[in-house]
Amino acid sequence: MPGQWGAAMYCSKCGQQNPAESTACSKCGQPLMTPGMAPQAYPAAGAAAAAPAGAARTDGMAIASLVLGVTWILCGGVTAIPAIILGHISRSKIKKSQGRLQGGGMALAGVILGYFGIGYLILILAAIAIPNLLRSRISANESSAIGQVRTINTAEITYASTYPNAGFSTSLEALGGSTPCTASSTTACLIDQVLASGQKSGYNFTYEASDTNGDQVMDAYSVQAVPNVPGTTGMRSFCSDESGVIRFTTSEACTKESPPLQ
Repeated sequence: MPGQWGAAMYCSKCGQQNPAESTACSKCGQPLMTPGMAPQAYPAAGAAAAAPAGAARTDGMAIASLVLGVTWILCGGVTAIPAIILGHISRSKIKKSQGRLQGGGMALAGVILGYFGIGYLILILAAIAIPNLLRSRISANESSAIGQVRTINTAEITYASTYPNAGFSTSLEALGGSTPCTASSTTACLIDQVLASGQKSGYNFTYEASDTNGDQVMDAYSVQAVPNVPGTTGMRSFCSDESGVIRFTTSEACTKESPPLQ
């Protein structure tokens, strides 16, 4: 029978099964095959029409990433890392889903907000850590400076005992000496070369000897330890003399009238 395909006529538009003698689809009105038209491959009897593809759904990880990225402000930044992880995973899934998943924009926003949260945490930690590190450095430098002044005092006593005709040394360099060091009145090998140069652990060391009796024997000296950068490498300055008492000051120059260390 003209226009017949198998035992029934199927609409090329909606797939509706129609009687073999039909010329138009009983469901949508689409004209059916007429004599002279080439037959089309309609579904076999009883076959269901292909279901249209479902609408793409939003990936849950993308939503979670965005929510975590927004809430890091309220949570002190602790949700920033999960926001970044979920956002990257979600973006990867969406790219591989061939259109079945959506939400790439939300995942990207979650990642960006998460990185902002990480930056915020770093700033907070830096604000806490840097002052503590600076205070620790200052404390360590001051302790070292006190120790170096004490070392110089001890070295001067040893020097005066070893070279009684000279008395105390005329300079810090005379207390030092390069390695290997041969002891003499000009290189006594009593302090290290760094201290003998006058610069150590953020402090500048100056030394002055004097002959108060006019007998060419140095019977007095003074040593000063001043921070290279006051407030940064040290807060206090220190000084001492032949008495061996170490004194300090936080403002004016350290003198014999400055308070002694306890």
